[in-house]
Amino acid sequence: MGREHNPPIPLGKSVVPIALLTLADHAASPAATDWEIVPELVNEGRRRYVHQRQERIVKKTSPGKPEAGKPTLLSGGNPQIAKGYGDAPVQAYIAAIPGWKQEIGRRIDALVAATIPGVSKAVKWNSPFYGVEQGCWFLCFHCFDKYVKVTFFRGLSLDPVPPGPSKSQDTRYLDIREAGFDEAQFIDWVKQASV
Repeated sequence: MGREHNPPIPLGKSVVPIALLTLADHAASPAATDWEIVPELVNEGRRRYVHQRQERIVKKTSPGKPEAGKPTLLSGGNPQIAKGYGDAPVQAYIAAIPGWKQEIGRRIDALVAATIPGVSKAVKWNSPFYGVEQGCWFLCFHCFDKYVKVTFFRGLSLDPVPPGPSKSQDTRYLDIREAGFDEAQFIDWVKQASV
């Protein structure tokens, strides 16, 4: 049994030339997956490609990157923003939030900034964090399909306790839906949480 060769196929952006191999050739290269160039044969002026299924395939292209300046939206429409400290990453996160949730995010940010002058801000784990000093966070929020979840890290100490329970002993949640939220109560919780 000898090698059977197909006529060469011109190299293009998505077409790969192929050659059929005998079973012995395939057994000699069991680790070959999809197409593989055998460098020592290229140096001899011959091209040889190994393919487990012995068929033509189209080169796989890497998935397209999002447009420059346009962040990826994760499940629930939550923006994927690089970790960063300060107001700029938080504003980039808020600008990338889709639909009605963007206005909720803007309102949360404005209320926290007005209530706690000089509040520390950061984006970590694709969520804006707020604290009295960097590393001492008291609140964050995250977008989901039908609501924005505000996390009070020491929510159990707030009066009244925010309604959303947590697996964490001290943490409590506030789920804000499109209809809005009680801003006066939210401001009171922010004041309590920041001390």
